[in-house]
Amino acid sequence: MRYAKFGSLAVVIAALLWSVDGLLRIHLQLSLKAPVIVFWEHVLGALVLAPIVLYSYKSFKQLTRKQWLAIAGVSFLSGAVGTILYTAALGRTQFIPFSVVVLLQQLNPIFAITTAALLLREPLSRRFVGLTAIALVAAYFLWLPGGHVNLSTGNGTFMGGLMALGAAAAWGISTAFSKYALKGTSTLHVTALRFSITPLFALVFVLLSGSGSTLGSLTFDNFKYLLAITFSSGLVALVIYYWGLKRVLASRAAVLELAWPASAVLIGWVWQHRGLTLSQAIAALVLTGTIYLIARDSRTAATS
Repeated sequence: MRYAKFGSLAVVIAALLWSVDGLLRIHLQLSLKAPVIVFWEHVLGALVLAPIVLYSYKSFKQLTRKQWLAIAGVSFLSGAVGTILYTAALGRTQFIPFSVVVLLQQLNPIFAITTAALLLREPLSRRFVGLTAIALVAAYFLWLPGGHVNLSTGNGTFMGGLMALGAAAAWGISTAFSKYALKGTSTLHVTALRFSITPLFALVFVLLSGSGSTLGSLTFDNFKYLLAITFSSGLVALVIYYWGLKRVLASRAAVLELAWPASAVLIGWVWQHRGLTLSQAIAALVLTGTIYLIARDSRTAATS
C-alpha cells in the first residue's frame, strides 16, 4: 500500500502525542477545573478550524437533520462529557496511576461495538461477549489491585477509575454517531463542526461546576499549555491519526494504536515513578490483548 510506512508512523506519532496530552492536562488542573480546560481547548481548536467552517458553509447545508443530531451527539458525548471525565480522572493521578487512566480507555471499542449493535439491532457474537467479559474482569483488577478499594485514599482511587471508565464509555458510544455523521461528508468537516459546537456544551458544565468566574482568569502559563494541547496532542494529533489511518491496513492500525497505552505505562513509570504492580501488569496485558482481538475482529468484519 502506497505511503504505508508513513501512515504507520503517523498513527504511532498520534498515539505518543495522546500520552503527552495527559501530562499537559495534569499540569493545567493545578489551577483550572476540567470543564474550563475542555472549554478553552475547544474554543482554540474552533478558532483554528474557523476558515474551514466558513469555506465549507454551503456544504453544511446539505447535511440532513439526523446528521446534525449525530454531530451534536458527538460534540456532547466525545467533545464535552468524555474529555471532561478523562481530564478529571487525570486530576486524580495522586490516587490512581496515570498509566491506569490511559489503559482503561482501551475499553472504548467495547462500548462502540455494543452501541452500534443496539442501534442497528444486530446480535453480538459469542466470541465478542466472551472477550468483553475477560476484558472487563482485567479492567477491574487493573483499576483496583487485589479486587478491593484502597480505603487509605478515600474515594480518590474509586472515583478516578470511575471517571476514566465514563470517558471510555462516552468516547465509545460517540463512535457510532460519528460514523453516521460522516456519511456524505469529510472527516475534517465533521471535526470542524465538533470543535465549533463542543464549547457550548462545555460551557454548561463550566457553569454547573461553579467555575464560571475562572473562565476569564487564564494565566500565560495556562494559555501556553492550552495552545500546546491544541497544536500537538489535541486537534493536530487527531488530524495526523486520521491521515495515517487511511494509509495502513486495519489489522496493522489495531497494533500500532497500542503505542498509546504502552507509552503511557513508560511515562507513568519515568514521570510519576509509579509502575504497575505484578497483578496490574498481568491485568494490563490481558486487557490489551483482548481489546486488540475485539478491534481486529471488528475491522475485519467491516472490510469483508
